[in-house]
Amino acid sequence: MARRRRGGGLDRLLLTLFLAAALLLAPAAAAEAEVEVELEVAVTAPAPAQDASEEAADAVAQQQEQHLLTSPLVIKLPSEASERGAGSDEWSYDELPPEVRCESWRLAAEANNLAPWGAVPAECAAHVRGYLTGAGYRSDLELVARESAAYARAAPLGGHGRDAWIFDVDETLLSNLPYYADHGYGLELFDHHEFDKWVEKGEAPAIPSSLKLYKEVRELGFKIFLLTGRTEGHQAVTVENLNKQGFHDWDKLILRAAADRKKTATTYKSEKRKEMETEGYRILGNSGDQWSDLLGSSMSARSFKLPNPMYYIP
Repeated sequence: MARRRRGGGLDRLLLTLFLAAALLLAPAAAAEAEVEVELEVAVTAPAPAQDASEEAADAVAQQQEQHLLTSPLVIKLPSEASERGAGSDEWSYDELPPEVRCESWRLAAEANNLAPWGAVPAECAAHVRGYLTGAGYRSDLELVARESAAYARAAPLGGHGRDAWIFDVDETLLSNLPYYADHGYGLELFDHHEFDKWVEKGEAPAIPSSLKLYKEVRELGFKIFLLTGRTEGHQAVTVENLNKQGFHDWDKLILRAAADRKKTATTYKSEKRKEMETEGYRILGNSGDQWSDLLGSSMSARSFKLPNPMYYIP
């Protein structure tokens, strides 16, 4: 009996020690658990931020996709074959519509790309008439005058009274459209006798944009020379016609003398410009409707070509 009591006491003692040890170890285990929880939170906390950045990247990608074209932008130009018609491999100038050919002819005439010509092609008579009587001709004249005036205003005058500007007369200052309206706007070959009759009437109107340019160039201080292919026999009527249309106070009017009549316009006008330079003038500007008014020798610092698809003077 006594042994049993002593054994039971021992058992109770061991149980008490175990419980005491358990109570002592419990706080440490709890602390370790908290550390593990905190570490887990610290490690896993950035995960939401990573998810957010992925969502943002997806949103940007979607926006970019919305701005991308669903297919490449392709601009298709009409092929020559489609313009000529199916089954055709070649086309010629003669196959183009007359209006297109006449536009090309007029451009070539103004650019001095044609061989010397005497009259407007028959198929282009209507085109040339429409151009000269429509807004296109007036617009072209106005643009030439505006560019000429801009150049004149910016030109460095020497202050010695020797800076010159040359003007042609016919189709440059005065318009002969009333005469050419009765002669097919250049469709007929030029007739000197018929044209002289018109000149002697002294009824050629001024080209408005040229009159404005003339006055501005004169007011800027340029010496004005009128260099025309008209003959000296038409001097009086030419002066009267010019004055009546508002042209005044030029410095010199130069007409063809008898010795000049067999010269080409290019040669005649080049010689007259050379005489101006010999007299000490500096030719800064030159306005004319023919290339023969502008080309050759002793050319001006700047030349201005007015449109004229009615006739060609070499």
